[in-house]
Amino acid sequence: MDPRRHNAQDVVRCDLCKENIVQSYCDFCHVSLCKPCIGEHISDEYDKHRIVSFKERKSTLMFPTCKSHSKETCKLQCKSCTVLMCALCAASETHKGHDFIVLEDIYKTNKTGIEKDAEEIEKVIAPTYEEIRNELITQIESLNEDYEKITIVISEQGVKWHTEVERVINKTKNEITEIKEKHRHILEKHLNKIKQIEFLIKENVSTLKDLEESNDVTVIVNYRTKINEFRKMPFKVHVTLPTFCPKPINRDQVCEMFGTLRPLVSTIKEDGYTNELPEDSSRELIDIPEFINTFNTGYDNLLCVSFHTEEEIWTSTSCDRIIKCFTTSGKCMNTIITKQGSYTDNIAVTSTGDLVYCDRASKTLNQVKDGKIEEIIVCQGWKPMNLCISSTGELLIAFSKDDRTQSKVVRYSGSTEKQTIQFDDEGKPLYSSSFSTKCVAENKNHDICVADWGAGAVVAVNQNGKLRWRCIGHPSVTKENPFKPFGITTNSQSQILTADRDNHCIHILDQDGQFLRYIENVKNPHGLCVDYLDNLYVTEQWTGDVKVIRYLK
Repeated sequence: MDPRRHNAQDVVRCDLCKENIVQSYCDFCHVSLCKPCIGEHISDEYDKHRIVSFKERKSTLMFPTCKSHSKETCKLQCKSCTVLMCALCAASETHKGHDFIVLEDIYKTNKTGIEKDAEEIEKVIAPTYEEIRNELITQIESLNEDYEKITIVISEQGVKWHTEVERVINKTKNEITEIKEKHRHILEKHLNKIKQIEFLIKENVSTLKDLEESNDVTVIVNYRTKINEFRKMPFKVHVTLPTFCPKPINRDQVCEMFGTLRPLVSTIKEDGYTNELPEDSSRELIDIPEFINTFNTGYDNLLCVSFHTEEEIWTSTSCDRIIKCFTTSGKCMNTIITKQGSYTDNIAVTSTGDLVYCDRASKTLNQVKDGKIEEIIVCQGWKPMNLCISSTGELLIAFSKDDRTQSKVVRYSGSTEKQTIQFDDEGKPLYSSSFSTKCVAENKNHDICVADWGAGAVVAVNQNGKLRWRCIGHPSVTKENPFKPFGITTNSQSQILTADRDNHCIHILDQDGQFLRYIENVKNPHGLCVDYLDNLYVTEQWTGDVKVIRYLK
């Protein structure tokens, strides 16, 4: 720690006499001085002393001495030769016709760069590495629990097989233990790399702090930023847990029929981590939203879009049974054909990449896993209309009653109903009773927001189901049609975006339902979602286009 730094409550003493309170400072020698000691300090008649008030310490720029003219200081740099020079050097024949840069300008520019580097490392890069480290530690800590679940499945299968399959059971358990250790080794190896980089970052932060306090021109001018090295995020290690696949008992083929373990899969994603702003960072809306991409899905009634990765953007329509997956370039990578007679009213993607969709015809919620469709929730008397995945991985589903008299939002953990949101504190319905589109999204502050087309409103309740606010649109002389919201999504700033299809625009609201901005020039927008950079994906219902819009700085 710099001994010249003091707390506000400390009394700074003279560096010479060690007793008197400081009034002055030598900006060349970096010495704190009381008034009586000033004379003693400058008594050597050294002409480099710079005596200033203590409050103005380190305000004098210390320029290097010219190598060719010892009594002159270098305040210029030659653009052609890149050497530092004094005014006499600049006037010499050696540098005739050359252009010069004022060192003080370079100093100020680099000083600003140092401050920005320090701020980015402290507020963005270092917290990102901390998050990566914590994520890896969490994965390692959960290994025993995850693998214990697999062991239980194997044990249950073993009970059915009795003693003749004990050898197979023990053999398979040993395989799991070995895989678990490989899994742990992969994660711990990556964790150690992250910790090493974090150490280098902390060292760089310390260096930058010293530079911020420095007034040494040579050091500042020679500073070379390492920020690009730190901005480059490490590869993300994704290790898939093995799954146990039990088979029917066949005593003639015990070893083969008992089941197999899928091998440990370790993948590296080059784009796995990104430099994201801290959660409390505020991003402003840009003046004119920018359309950065458009691709066509081939649908003539495009409704829904859900972003998982740049290689997995899922789209759907209720007019046929095909759900399509696209890349950001518009290449169709996969199609899912749903069951005969089904209606894919809405889609969502879980954090593990599994597709989930509502089917109001069969009153079911379905999950697509490894290409197979499985009913995970079967509803009685209610039709699922829309869904979203909450921040905790739970399902929020908007329902309409068969007789079209009631609507509600239900929270599910797996297939277990955990919460029903239907009425306010006075017992009045929160949502319109008509059999109309109701799209649901969870905000970052855990509010549950519903775009209620039938009511012409966006309704927000807190995570306990208590009404927070209701927005019925923003008055505008340019909008000819009533506000009828369709798709809805939220972003990292806790803002709500909802599609006003008939007025060809998107409404942006803050977390309290206050109108902020329109995004216009979209034709009949319906479905909405955002990616990890908060870019907005909009489906144009009748053109079949998905448009990608940047609207935040």
